[in-house]
Amino acid sequence: MDFEYGIIGGGPAGYMAGMILAKQGHSVVLFEKDRLGGTCLNRGCIPTKSLLHSSEVYKQIINASDYGFEIDIKSFDFSKIAEKRDKTVEKIRKSLELAVKNSGVNVVYSEAEIQDDNTILADENMYKVSKIIAATGSKPRELKGLEFDGKFVLSSDDVLKLETLPKSVLIIGSGAIGIEWARIFSNFGVEVNIVELSEHLIPLADIEVSKRIERIFKQKKIKFYLNDCVEKIDNNIVTLKSGTILEPDFVLSAVGRVPVKLDLGINIGDSAGEIQLAHYAISQAQKLACGIEYKKDLIPSVIYGEPEIAWVGLREQDCDAECEKFMLPITALGKSWCDDATDGFIKLIIKNKHILGAHIVSKEASALIHEVLIAMQNNITTDELKEVCFAHPTYSEGISELIISLK
Repeated sequence: MDFEYGIIGGGPAGYMAGMILAKQGHSVVLFEKDRLGGTCLNRGCIPTKSLLHSSEVYKQIINASDYGFEIDIKSFDFSKIAEKRDKTVEKIRKSLELAVKNSGVNVVYSEAEIQDDNTILADENMYKVSKIIAATGSKPRELKGLEFDGKFVLSSDDVLKLETLPKSVLIIGSGAIGIEWARIFSNFGVEVNIVELSEHLIPLADIEVSKRIERIFKQKKIKFYLNDCVEKIDNNIVTLKSGTILEPDFVLSAVGRVPVKLDLGINIGDSAGEIQLAHYAISQAQKLACGIEYKKDLIPSVIYGEPEIAWVGLREQDCDAECEKFMLPITALGKSWCDDATDGFIKLIIKNKHILGAHIVSKEASALIHEVLIAMQNNITTDELKEVCFAHPTYSEGISELIISLK
């Protein structure tokens, strides 16, 4: 069987590259040993957002009296919450499978073995291809001495297999995975502890974002230990380097992911070992398949939950003396009071009337960040942004109010 392109891996990078190339008229065979959608759909973005939403619904219900509703809720069935998560993933996957099929991509559900530059073995068949694209993704990073056992030390894959919730959990790492799981567990009433090696939570974020999330977590009684790490685990008792002793039901190690890289072919997506985000993988695929460029320094990051966290571009700690920072508290927006979502801010870093960085802690931050990103991508000045009419009441008008206040 001969094809122009052989793609190994059916995650966002692989399926997007395959669909574009097939629609261009190229013959494409895609190999996937598990299920289409990769980590994002099956073990990451989608299932965790479903759980996060369910946890937020539960939180709203138990606080319903604040909104004038009297609801007597004593418990919840986590198995049904997990069932809803799985059904959501399945619906999206079926839609994706249909889209890939309709695009003309030939999908082989089998592990692929590269024989040489132009030959792939899968399901006992040999496939001849002109080019190999490796989109083999990544796997959870494992710390020495904290190897995953699926029982007490869990990976981000393992934690999705939970059938019941713990009473207490220790999360190692405060990136997107750690923060979102902390929010999920906390909303469901689980005692949450986070240990972070850096001096602030979310070390990749702007310093003021980190400090605000630390304040919010303190209010939510989520405990965190900074400049600290796990020194040892003995009989399920965890001792931190600081001497703190914790006895969680289990440990979730959320210290990032490592690429699964192939030596042959073109590596894209997580396997390329660059920015490990689904939308970055899609951008790589689009560049490879049809030449659409992207700016690597303008890839947005989002952490979900209440409030959402989003940023793009320069952080305050990266700036030179010529940069200026401007902030607007979310409390300035009428919509935030209507939604009971007043904790957060919009922060812009500006130099010579151009936005170099944006950092948002707010409801709808995942959408707001793109409004600023479009301006940054197209070198739109703050003076030009002042001419845009933003609807009221919205969170978007916070960007307008901030820009209009500039000289």
